[in-house]
Amino acid sequence: MTTSPTLSPLIRLHPNDNVLVARAPIALGQTLAEFGLRTRAQVPAGHKIAARAIAAGERVRKYDTVIGAASRDIEAGEHVHGHNLTLVDEYRDPAFCQDVRPVDLLPPEQRATFMGIVRPDGRVATRNFIGLISSVNCSATTINRIAAHFTEERLRDFPNVDGVVAFAQTSGCGMSSPSEHFDLLRRTIAGYARHPNLGGVLIVGLGCERNQVADLFSSQGLQNSALVQSLVMQDSGGTRATIAAGIAAVEVMLPQVNQVTRQPVSAEHIKIGLECGGSDGFSGITANPALGAAMDILVRHGGTAILSETPEIHGVEYMLTRRAVSPEVGQKLLDRLDWWAEYTRGHNAQFNGVVGHGNQAGGLANIFEKSLGSAMKGGTTPLVEVYRYAEPIDKAGFVFMDSPGYDPVAVTGQIASGANLICFTTGRGSMFGSKPAPTIKLASNTPMFERLEEDMDINCGAVLDGDCDVQQMGQRIFEHILHAASGHKTKSELLGLGDHEFVPWHLGIVS
Repeated sequence: MTTSPTLSPLIRLHPNDNVLVARAPIALGQTLAEFGLRTRAQVPAGHKIAARAIAAGERVRKYDTVIGAASRDIEAGEHVHGHNLTLVDEYRDPAFCQDVRPVDLLPPEQRATFMGIVRPDGRVATRNFIGLISSVNCSATTINRIAAHFTEERLRDFPNVDGVVAFAQTSGCGMSSPSEHFDLLRRTIAGYARHPNLGGVLIVGLGCERNQVADLFSSQGLQNSALVQSLVMQDSGGTRATIAAGIAAVEVMLPQVNQVTRQPVSAEHIKIGLECGGSDGFSGITANPALGAAMDILVRHGGTAILSETPEIHGVEYMLTRRAVSPEVGQKLLDRLDWWAEYTRGHNAQFNGVVGHGNQAGGLANIFEKSLGSAMKGGTTPLVEVYRYAEPIDKAGFVFMDSPGYDPVAVTGQIASGANLICFTTGRGSMFGSKPAPTIKLASNTPMFERLEEDMDINCGAVLDGDCDVQQMGQRIFEHILHAASGHKTKSELLGLGDHEFVPWHLGIVS
């Protein structure tokens, strides 16, 4: 990236900060007259430099938020990162509801529209797949073989069907039941089976597994119909017979699933799953706040923004509890964080401070700094509800769904909860895609976008380059969302991604 001579090589995010962020790589001994600094180390782009001397134990502030404490005296101009920054987990006042600002909802007639697919029951889809779901790992190969039969050539006569996709998974039997894990798996499968982006569904089981197909249907309120069917391999004559029966079932569904047309519908029907992966020091400066600005626009138009990845709000959860519409909603979020603290106790997990290699290389020293950027994806509107993993989202506006920070697991839960699009920010360059809800990928910086343009949909690095501000980029993202919701294929769709990213959250003991 070539820094414009009109742009400072350092970014001051808040007047109270004692660190600055390098817009581009900074050389050892470089004079930064604007800040009265001379650098004491080579500093990569996205990393932090001490704006002044910081004493050992003094809190380090970025965006006027504590991201740690100096582990030793730090001189002005020094590189500030994991080698001299330690995590400090202090009490943070949740201040429930303190920052709630009413949403200026647009009247229905003024809301943006997109070309959606309206199901007979009123649900609105952005895509039109037939989904094959395994109730257990034992039927995973079978559903993949059924899906593989339906090549582009065989689907040529059904142009309104986006594809036949297999959602195979690795659980369903060797697990405690009843248990929280068992309920979570069933809830996830049912969320996909009911998803508006699936015009037809076939669930395939083995027959002797704990997650029995008949019990799955009855416990989750699923009903067999012409477009929701099931097969059990041990009752169907084995592998080859079940594959043949599955192919026949899908062939019967195809003509009916194909009978859809897109029509103008309100943006209030858009539910966005918010995700980040491979974050860097620019994610919290460009892509995440810009996505948050787009979500503020979406919420004004009556839509829904779903923030997840509970470990990645650790340390900044008060930013959300202060926006909770009630103390009860705010406490739900704190309860999930308490659960995570117990779940990860004694483990070298992200919740306990350790972030991935790519995050560290990109300038993020610890989970608090990462969380600071991650939480920005949710924008500024009130937090109206907190949901458990894969629970159906029944309220519009900004909501939170509990999940790990592991990308495919988080997105699987968001889709099961009802997300019909995913917006995924990345600084290092994630290659993620999803079905049946497609993924839009947002790059935090221009060099990565240009290097990986085949995978990236939007270059939020334009904010860093001075070509637009965060609000303008938010408007661009919102318009891109409407375009994608109308059927325009995202980069991940063009690459065929999403066939192997169905990963329900595994909890508990495997026996």
